[in-house]
Amino acid sequence: MPHDSPIDIVYLWVDGNDSNWRSKRQTALQQLPRDSSDAMALYSNVEGRFRDNHELRYSLRALETFFPDHGHVYIVTDAQAPDWLRQSDRLTLVDHRELIPELSLPTFDSGHIESWIHHIPGLSERYFYFNDDVFLGAPMRVQDWFHPDGFYVTWSDDPQVTDEAMRMDATSLENACRLSIQWLNQHLHQGLAKGLRPDPSPWQTFRTFAHSPRPMCKSILLALEATAPDMFAAVRSTVFRSWNKPTIVSDFVLRWALAHGVAQLRDYRHRYVSTGEGDQNAQLQDLERHFGVLDFFCINDTTDDAQTGDPRLQNVQTVLQTILPKLSGYEKPSALAVPTQRVVQAVSVPSKFQTRAADAQGPSKTQGLKRRA
Repeated sequence: MPHDSPIDIVYLWVDGNDSNWRSKRQTALQQLPRDSSDAMALYSNVEGRFRDNHELRYSLRALETFFPDHGHVYIVTDAQAPDWLRQSDRLTLVDHRELIPELSLPTFDSGHIESWIHHIPGLSERYFYFNDDVFLGAPMRVQDWFHPDGFYVTWSDDPQVTDEAMRMDATSLENACRLSIQWLNQHLHQGLAKGLRPDPSPWQTFRTFAHSPRPMCKSILLALEATAPDMFAAVRSTVFRSWNKPTIVSDFVLRWALAHGVAQLRDYRHRYVSTGEGDQNAQLQDLERHFGVLDFFCINDTTDDAQTGDPRLQNVQTVLQTILPKLSGYEKPSALAVPTQRVVQAVSVPSKFQTRAADAQGPSKTQGLKRRA
């Protein structure tokens, strides 16, 4: 496995406000079988899942600031492009139709889409997969994410998942945990999982993985796609996310890698912000205080009832502009109108690189909030 080549970056991005895309989404919803709504996962068709609040713009700023030696950037979209995006030799837009068979389109399930990204032409062997609401928060060291035999993974701060069958009222990540362990146990007992560690190990832990940058190895994904075609086929059959066909890249791939010694557990300094919570302002203040020493952070849009101009959305933009004011090389030199103050005035924020690292070592202040994949 080459370790001296650049590490590419893959993002998924959608502009849920685009009228053409919204029409496509509505048509797809109307064409689903009548009983399919019962199969849709929690939060599978809410506005917060598809809304663009300029997260990608700021995630790219963080990428350029904290990982300037990254490789090529690929942004996977459904016939869309951010209006602020600047042409660059280091960035390529990849349309769904270039990756996903026509019979499987359209799809509005990120778990479906991400199952194809290792087929991007020219993608490096080692790469990071980012949701656009995930950001680097301090200088990245490659050795903290990749080791000679694979990559590192980390648990979320959520409570343990209950050991039971998949549930219609559970989150996608919870059901993904259950499905992954079920598959691995089944194939262990059938003697089909070569190299699987039968002794108690982290892969058997009923926990979800953190919303983090996902270090990946293309050769491992290709091999696993051939090893577990049933898992890939199931998630690739969805139009909207289904509770009984949960995301696999955010759990199964990671858990399989743990079970085979390809992945190792590691702790990272991180924060998770759930924007629809009543203490949003406190969460954002905490993020500001620790920015510069966080390995990563996630700002998850859970404001499902928000309309354009909602102060909660503006608060997020204000904070992101405060901590990441410098335009990246991927942006056109045009100003972004951002509110200068949050709805609730924050305390003064120290210089982003003066916060003591020890302050950011503990778990997220939002422990126990429901994560969305």
